[in-house]
Amino acid sequence: MNSPKPDKAFPVSWDQFHRDARALAWRLSGSGPFNAIVCITRGGLVPAAIISRELGIRLIETVCIASYHDYKTQSGLQVLKDVDEKLAANGGEGILVVDDLVDTGSTAKVVRDRLPKAHFATVYAKPLGRPLVDTFITEVSQDTWIYFPWDMGLAFQPPIAQSTEG
Repeated sequence: MNSPKPDKAFPVSWDQFHRDARALAWRLSGSGPFNAIVCITRGGLVPAAIISRELGIRLIETVCIASYHDYKTQSGLQVLKDVDEKLAANGGEGILVVDDLVDTGSTAKVVRDRLPKAHFATVYAKPLGRPLVDTFITEVSQDTWIYFPWDMGLAFQPPIAQSTEG
C-alpha cells in the first residue's frame, strides 16, 4: 500500500522524544500492573527502554514487524519475529505493548490480534490508528510525517513560510 506524500513534517529531537516517552510512562503509571513490555521494533525500542526504567519493568520482549521500507511509503507487513509464546498466553494479559507511533493502525492490528488483552501504548498517534491504542501522548494529523531523532542528523531546516510559498 502506498501512502500519499505527507503535507507536513514534524521533526522530533532526542530531548522532545525523551520528554514525551517519560510523559507516556507517567500516564501509564496508573494502569497495570504490567508483567512485561512487548515493544514493536524498531520504533518501539527507545520508548520501551525509557518506560521500562520509569515503571521498573525488567522483562522486555520484541515483536519484529517490517512495514516502512523506504521511509516514505508503507508496504505489506511482514512479521520477522513473533512474541514469545509464554507472553502471548492468556491473550497477553498483563502485557504492555509499546511503539513510537500508530499511523494507519495496520501494524497495531497485527499485534492486537496476537495480544488482544494487552495494553497498547504509543508516544504519537494519527487518527486512523488511534482507535487501536489505549494510551498515547500526542496526536498528529494523518498527513504529517514524523521524523524521529534516530532517523535524522543535525541539518538546517527551512522556515515554514518558505515551504508554503508558491
